[in-house]
Amino acid sequence: MTFSAIPLTGIPFPRSEYERRQKKVLENVARTKLDALLVTGHSHLQYLTGYDPSTGAYFAPFPLILVPGRAPIFVVRAYDEAAVRANSCIDEIVTYIHRPDFAKQTANVLRQYGLQAKKIGLELDAWGLAPADVSALQAQLPEMKVTDATDVVRLAKAVKGQLELEVMRSAMTLTDLAIKTFQGSLREGITETEMADTLSETLNKAGGRLVMPVLAFGERAKLPHPSPAQHPIRNNQPALIECGGAKSGYSVGVCRGAVLGRHPETEALHALAEEALEAAIAAIRPGVTAGSVDAAARTVVERAGSPQALRHRTGYSTCPHWSGHRGNVSLEPGATHLLEAGMTFHMPIHLFGDSGYIFGCSEHVVVTENGAEILSRTPRTLYRA
Repeated sequence: MTFSAIPLTGIPFPRSEYERRQKKVLENVARTKLDALLVTGHSHLQYLTGYDPSTGAYFAPFPLILVPGRAPIFVVRAYDEAAVRANSCIDEIVTYIHRPDFAKQTANVLRQYGLQAKKIGLELDAWGLAPADVSALQAQLPEMKVTDATDVVRLAKAVKGQLELEVMRSAMTLTDLAIKTFQGSLREGITETEMADTLSETLNKAGGRLVMPVLAFGERAKLPHPSPAQHPIRNNQPALIECGGAKSGYSVGVCRGAVLGRHPETEALHALAEEALEAAIAAIRPGVTAGSVDAAARTVVERAGSPQALRHRTGYSTCPHWSGHRGNVSLEPGATHLLEAGMTFHMPIHLFGDSGYIFGCSEHVVVTENGAEILSRTPRTLYRA
């Protein structure tokens, strides 16, 4: 079967780009003195292969086995083989049918390479691998030396190449279009679902796709991560949106706040969020720790006398998806990862008010040699309708 002939399939980037990424990761494998790396984090797999495993690897891990000097091998469920072949750059694929067979087939590949008693890196701090999976693999290869190697791909993926940055800037153009449409469509009586339909239609016409994990009007802005509901906005109520445009498998988002009329509590939260976000962005430059960027934002909130208002990290590295996958570089208290030019971060500052509102704004930035480049061209200031 010729899988490449299936309509609307294929890899978003040239094969040479994925080979560049794999080479970069294999250099990290050698540097950390690993004999092999099993990549199982979903965003890491998409970064290295082009295939988005979120629709298939919910079932069991789809490990990409990277061994220095050898072509990468994908171990996937037989049900998903056609999708993997059609949408990835990997030629060597081994399949399994039932979930327990994942460990058996993966162990077989490692034995064929003479790695059954070697040092194998697993992504223990990323989604895609459960403790039971690790135990099952260790039972198949009792002499295997397991080490946490999440950072091997995490740090490579965090630094974007030029092709990635071009796609991200293009996706942000769609994101800005969605935000401007949101602002222009905000009126009394419109529901969250009506707004979501309007934004989706607008981006579809522009040749992109809408990703929107957050849209909340009025009292529903007291919920974390609320998805659109049949709920209308009324005068003197707030509206919060987190959305992004998606292109070539990459989605790039921002958060923006608005008020229909006046709403003093969320207006004050937004003003403080803007100040904290500005301080965090000003702290960004190559060589600083991720924790110091988080501290810059947290200091502003604490100085305002509201230390409990900020109940999350300041940001996380992004793409292929912008949402915070476990396994990304995190801007959080005490984080020791060093920032490098080319890293990209989504930095949402959502503050909790006394009556329960969760409100604020965000930016999507690229670390540059001199600081940070803000990708969005839509002002982060509170929109008043």
